[in-house]
Amino acid sequence: MRRKATALWNGNLKEGKGNLSTDSTVLDHTQYSFSTRFEDGVGTNPEELLAAAHAG
Repeated sequence: MRRKATALWNGNLKEGKGNLSTDSTVLDHTQYSFSTRFEDGVGTNPEELLAAAHAG
């Protein structure tokens, strides 16, 4: 089985925003940004996605 994901980022590192989507649509247009990784922003971050994959 092959699964793909896409990610889009707009703006600079600190103030930019992005979203990601997966073929399964479970993560359809999920937000991510500097604040979701280093602060308490709404959305996901790479560490959370890896932790979920590991738990699965």
